[in-house]
Parts: sequence; structure tokens; C-alpha cells
Amino acid sequence: MSEPVADSVSLYDPSEQIKRGGPILAAHSYYPSIAENESVPAYERGRAIYNYRCYFCHAYSGDAVTQASTFLDPKPRNFRTSDPLKLTKEKMLEVVSLGKPDTAMKSFDAWLTPEEIELVVEFIRQEFMLNKRENTRYHTAANGWADHERYAIAFPFATGEIPTDTLEENLTEQQRAGLKLFMESCVACHDRGKVENEGEAWVPKAVSYPRNGYSHRSIRPDAVSEASVFGRHDIKPQIDDLSEQEAQGEKLFQDSCAFCHGMAGTGKNWIGSFLEPLPRDLTDPEQMAGMTSSRLTKAIEDGVINTKMPAWKSVLTPEQIAALVAYIDRAFYPLEEE
Repeated sequence: MSEPVADSVSLYDPSEQIKRGGPILAAHSYYPSIAENESVPAYERGRAIYNYRCYFCHAYSGDAVTQASTFLDPKPRNFRTSDPLKLTKEKMLEVVSLGKPDTAMKSFDAWLTPEEIELVVEFIRQEFMLNKRENTRYHTAANGWADHERYAIAFPFATGEIPTDTLEENLTEQQRAGLKLFMESCVACHDRGKVENEGEAWVPKAVSYPRNGYSHRSIRPDAVSEASVFGRHDIKPQIDDLSEQEAQGEKLFQDSCAFCHGMAGTGKNWIGSFLEPLPRDLTDPEQMAGMTSSRLTKAIEDGVINTKMPAWKSVLTPEQIAALVAYIDRAFYPLEEE
């Protein structure tokens, strides 16, 4: 049975709250003090919950135009275009409580009380679905943006009207200034805006140096790195039948080379991730293509120009370098015939 549209006369009018000196609430700083304060009008309590729990995906204005939504499939619901007769209050209460399978909409029953869920659902229905209001605006004087319009030249990059990876020669002088302003002042919250070239969805890269006491030579990597994307690259191959020369090469590699290349030889360990260009992945067929014993020996002896690979000929003997080459050939990738 369809839910009747609410009587417009009974709908909460926030302008009355403004006349009485009450705020149209901004985001996080008011939650949960407002949401839990029963002396505050129910509508404003619902707004406080929405502005803290829901805006990130559904946007302050309920239209789901957010940075987060660009990465989600299916997209978050646009409440401003949702029919309140088809999307009933009962259904919304159920979804907020239990979540929605195969979407990013999670259950909130562990975070919100039944009363709070009803408050936020009622706010969404009235503010967006019935009245088509814009709710809170973030860039206001109350939030520290006394003159947001002074950033107007950056707006096309924030809204996605102009991709941020547009070639500089294709931008006007004003647009170039706007892009510079966006990248210096707006990107922290608006992220990349819109781009033409999506690039890789995820590239693991270390953003801090290891904590004191970290050692890539540990038998078991420390708990933090082991739980990270880098930990698995600091686990050496288990080979039980190494020759005497290969065993010598294993010790040399793990003591001297694993710091940059990782114990697994991939160069994708924590330290290696800081280097540009990245260390050679000794397990990658593409990077090891054409690698012969003599070529690898020369790279170890003389280093590699324009990389962080140093020369080892003054540190290791020819016999030790030969042992390293034998170990790499056995453990990581078979070298090609001369």
C-alpha cells in the first residue's frame, strides 16, 4: 500500500528556526551533541545525523554528487529525484537499519538508535524528497568561508566541468590560474575533481618511513608491515635444495639487496616503494626480459645509471657477485642463455 504524501502544512520549515536564532547546522562539530539533545527540534536532530553520517556519499544536498560516489557502482541514491510514494518511509527505515545488499549502503543499526534512524529518515524525506531543499551549504561564513566566491576560477575543476588532467596548452590563462588554485587550495577535499585518464585504481606506495626497530632482515616482519600491502614482499622464497653457491647468494641477497628489492625480489616492499624509479622486480617477466648472466653481473658490478642501483664491485668479490647471480636465477626468474 502506497504511503500518502505528507501534508505540506505540517512540514517543518527551517526558516522558523532561523527566525528564533537557531542554526541551520553545519557538519561534524555539532554531532552527536545536537542529535542526542531532545530539546532541539526533531528536524534539526535529523539534520545533524545526516550531516555526519550520510553526506559523504549522498552529499549535503542529497543529490549524491560527491567524490565518493564517483568510485561507487551502483551509485548512491539521489534523494532529490526519489519519489516518496515509491520509496516509502518503511522501506527507508529498513535500508538504513539493515543496509542494502550489493551496494555500498551499509547497516547503521550498530551506530544509530531506532529513534535516530527515524529522525534521519524523516529529515531526508522532508528536506530532499518533498521540499527539494539544499540542506547545509559547507562553504559558508559560519564554516570559515567568508568569501567563497573569490575562488570562482577554481569552481570548474571542483565541479568536474573541466578535467584536472586537461593539457595546459588547452586551457585559457584564467583556467590555468584556476587549476593552479584548485591544486593548491581545493584538492585536499575535492580530490582530483574529474579526470579524463582514470589511471590505475590502486597503486600501493609507502607514505611514511618504517618505525624505529623495523628490520627487513627479521624472520617475521613486524606486525604493522605484515598486515600491510608491503609485508608479503618481505618474505623470502623457501627453497630447500639450494647449492652451496646459491645458498651463499641467498645470504648475500637477503643481507645486502633485500633492503631495496624486498626479500621476495619484487621491489614492492616498504623501502623500495620510496625509490624512483622503483627497484627492478626480479620476478617480473617483462622487467627480466633479455636478462642474461653477464648482463646481470655487469648491473651489479657497475650499478644502473639514473636509478638508485649502486655499483657493488668495490664491496663484493667476483665470486660473491657470481653467487648472487646464481641465486637470482634460481629463486626469482630464470636468466636467458647467453
